[in-house]
Amino acid sequence: MAETFLETIVRHKQQEVAAARRERPRAELLKTIRQDMPMRSLLKAMCNPEQVNIIAEIKRASPSKGILCESLDAAAMARIYERAGAAAISVLTDRHFFKGGPDDLRQVKAATTIPVLRKDFIISEYQVLESAAMGADAVLLIVRILTLDQLTRYLARCRDLNLEALVEVHNPEDIRLALKTEARLIGINNRDLSTFETHLSKALDMGKMLGSNQVPVVASGIHGRNDIVINCRAGMHNFLIGESLVRAVSPGERLKSYLEVQVA
Repeated sequence: MAETFLETIVRHKQQEVAAARRERPRAELLKTIRQDMPMRSLLKAMCNPEQVNIIAEIKRASPSKGILCESLDAAAMARIYERAGAAAISVLTDRHFFKGGPDDLRQVKAATTIPVLRKDFIISEYQVLESAAMGADAVLLIVRILTLDQLTRYLARCRDLNLEALVEVHNPEDIRLALKTEARLIGINNRDLSTFETHLSKALDMGKMLGSNQVPVVASGIHGRNDIVINCRAGMHNFLIGESLVRAVSPGERLKSYLEVQVA
């Protein structure tokens, strides 16, 4: 049986992490982490109940769609997003499949004042340390590629490093695992990471499983105002949006149009 997109990405990521460890051992990496940097809270940014809150994404490519915006200037796009009203910015740091990198995150952090999320396929505690060294305010932890023990340990490590975490789920079993931890921010991904197909109904259904202490963030498949409206009517008004923004002729105006949707 052929590998799924996710299996291919994870296998490649294991090789990347092993190479990174050899190039910069853990002890050296720890020395580069600044403890004096004030955290920009992603959780706080997502907890405004009276408006649509959007994590706008810096994304050049994807395995399923290919090149989206190869010439994207991370810092310039980040400034556009912040001026347009983004609550936070997500930066793809995967090189091989998404054409991003750590320098994108560093540039975005330097160019903005809002929270910056490192979006990558984190399969090792080393990558959590790496994220702190990059200057990320939060990291993405994908339940599908982690055991419960890993998820629990990485969340604890995030707390030690003054990082927040957006815990991404794709099905009810993922949510059940996430709810066994202290995760607060729950990213409900409408995309099936095995096939990369999207179904907007996933977030609408799975959002009902979350407790009052969890803050849902809908990701993938948001391509227009009506998608925002449908989710807001279901009580979910936090979104992570990438493709429709980076493909837009005017990303800032597109983002503003999403933020104009009234929360029910």
